[in-house]
Amino acid sequence: MTTDIPASTARPATRREWLGLAVLMLPTVLLALDMTVLHLAAPHLSADLKPTSAQLLWILDIYGFMIAGFLVTMGTLGDRIGRRRLLLCGATAFGLASVLAAFAHTAEALIASRALLGVAGATLMPSTLSLLRNMFQVDTQRTLAITVWMTGFIVGSAIGPLVGGLMLEFFWWGSVFLLGVPVMLLLLAVGRWILPEFRDDNAGRLDFASALLSVAMVLAVIYGLKDMARNGLSLMALGAVLLGLLVGVIFVRRQRRLAQPMFDMALFRNRAFSTSVGAMMLTVLAISGAWLMVFQYLQGVLGLSPLKAGIVMLPATLVQIFGSLLVPVLAGRMPKSVLISGGLLLAALGFLAMAQVTGLDNMAWLMIGTVIMGFGVMPMMILGTDLVVSAAPAEKAGAASATSETASELGMALGIAVIGSIGAAIYRSEMALHLPAGLPQDLALAATDTLGGALGVAAALPSLQAESVLVPARAAFSAALHTNAVIGAVIVTVVAVITGLLLRQRPAPSAEAAC
Repeated sequence: MTTDIPASTARPATRREWLGLAVLMLPTVLLALDMTVLHLAAPHLSADLKPTSAQLLWILDIYGFMIAGFLVTMGTLGDRIGRRRLLLCGATAFGLASVLAAFAHTAEALIASRALLGVAGATLMPSTLSLLRNMFQVDTQRTLAITVWMTGFIVGSAIGPLVGGLMLEFFWWGSVFLLGVPVMLLLLAVGRWILPEFRDDNAGRLDFASALLSVAMVLAVIYGLKDMARNGLSLMALGAVLLGLLVGVIFVRRQRRLAQPMFDMALFRNRAFSTSVGAMMLTVLAISGAWLMVFQYLQGVLGLSPLKAGIVMLPATLVQIFGSLLVPVLAGRMPKSVLISGGLLLAALGFLAMAQVTGLDNMAWLMIGTVIMGFGVMPMMILGTDLVVSAAPAEKAGAASATSETASELGMALGIAVIGSIGAAIYRSEMALHLPAGLPQDLALAATDTLGGALGVAAALPSLQAESVLVPARAAFSAALHTNAVIGAVIVTVVAVITGLLLRQRPAPSAEAAC
């Protein structure tokens, strides 16, 4: 069984471990890329498969649902059967599901293959991160390894639209799914020889009842939150969230009763672990609530094309990459709690800068704000992940890694549902006050509901009447963006204070005090 290794006897990483890190970056880049390219392909597959609106939503959402739902189960499974084995099995399943998705001839087949992709994707994330926990035993090297691993997400997200656009320019919509096949083949070819195997031999068998409870808990909560974000507060969405929370209570009680629980709840007694998990969830919540509106603002309010909007956001991506690589250097020169809380305070300034943008003439505020925000949150995301996986015993690294990823998924869903709903309410209230009278009721309802609806209504009206709809719509959406940015600033400021207090290292008691 793998056990914790004291710092004094920790073995420095060799060339094999660093080559292994390069291998582990392959699935991280692919997963981030796969989450972005489908939105580009949606119009093409809609024209070919002709899905209903409900089916199209499931095609887009089922992948993220299944990843979030199965993360904890797959993380604990990797602790039992071996993290490399789970990674390679997941890679095989991901490659096969990618082929099924690429050649799906019906909407139902595509939904099913996307669900399989999500389950397979849930095996990749905790496996890669928990392997890093065991491969890099020296603290500074592990921090650098996690930094490089996380940079893979940033790169994958950045190149997703570019790669997807090129594929769709020359091939059919299914080609975007085939991007995963050569990557997974390469992972299978070299992973078995380069990556070491780690597992907890004393973990016992996987408790299937606990696994079902874990999946049901996360799926119900994520589904309810996403439904709230899309359709507003409803009895069904609220019921799903409450059902998920109830299942979560049953899950926790079961883990406490079992002699060999699927998930060791004692992990949350570790202050570094529990604080980092909560702080990462709140940070992602703040980011997603504001980031949700940025591209809509660039295209719908400022009138930029998708390509120009992508170019505007490119500096933020490049600074995030630079900032992530700078984190290990700074972590060696100052306490982690200071670096994390200082970065979050800087991110708060970025949110406030975003709230100053009012149009094309001062669009620089938006660019500066996203750059500062992206730079400021990197210490939290990298060092928070490092603290989570290193705070847990080495044999529980899979469960700890899955908890970190699940916290991010929940934070994203909460940000879109809660902060996004606040922004939507601001938009509707502003439009209700300033929308010109005389519009037909159906057009007025569409324009008041969303910015996209207002743009569609304006496109069908004469120029003067269209302008009377566009002006208040752009002003209302700007007010919503400003509100969400301020909320994000408040949240990360609170998280900065909490992490600064709870993550700071306390001096060990002296010998005299012990006596």
